[in-house]
Amino acid sequence: MISPLAHVDPSAKVGANVKIHPFAFIDKDVEIGDGCEIMPYASIMAGTRMGKNNKVYQGAIIGADPQDFRWKGEATYCHIGNNNTIREHVIINRGIHPQGGTLITDENFIMADCHIGHDSQIKGKCVIGNGVAIAGDCIVDECSILSSKCILHEDSKVGKWCLIKGGCRIAGNVPPYVIIAHNPAAYFGVNAYVMHKHGFADTQIDDIAKAYRNIYQSNISVYNALRRIEADVEPSEIRSEIIDFVRGNGMKIVALPVDLLD
Repeated sequence: MISPLAHVDPSAKVGANVKIHPFAFIDKDVEIGDGCEIMPYASIMAGTRMGKNNKVYQGAIIGADPQDFRWKGEATYCHIGNNNTIREHVIINRGIHPQGGTLITDENFIMADCHIGHDSQIKGKCVIGNGVAIAGDCIVDECSILSSKCILHEDSKVGKWCLIKGGCRIAGNVPPYVIIAHNPAAYFGVNAYVMHKHGFADTQIDDIAKAYRNIYQSNISVYNALRRIEADVEPSEIRSEIIDFVRGNGMKIVALPVDLLD
């Protein structure tokens, strides 16, 4: 299952039923779980910890040195979960500190030519489109979609079940369940179609839409929008997630005029 034309460092830990194709490179201090497949010319670099049943396509580099002047050569880490598809020429940098590191959890589909910077987190069941660039210390929560050529600037956060349209530049926090489109980034509604397909009830989607009408379409401050949501929308886990995200990020979210961000 391991080609003699691949380079596998003797210290690397390789699980059962792993396929490593010709001309793949497996560095020292690497762990690869059961059932993974590493295609030709892919590189798994030192500090990578990979779970089970991942497929890494041609030319991808997992655990590349971080592109940050704060990194001084320390041993740092890139954690890949289970059942991820990582397509051609994706680059995922590991962290800049010995603790923590870059984290790609489970069941993500990361398309060709993406770059994921140091210490960023992709939290599971996400689709990262062709050519997406994610800077360091970003978070993309579960079940979100970043369409082709999106850019996430450093320290940006994307909530769960978001859709970021192609080519958007995001510098800030995108709350859960929304669609963001255009440049500059603008609120484009609730991600209703995708959520319907995955079992969200009409009443849940209606509550999400009502919450975001207060935030994005009422021309009032975020502080007052949250008060209206608490008064007008029935308590639920979804309502709490929206309110907690906005408050937890200092009420600073994308696609709002500066004078409403208080």
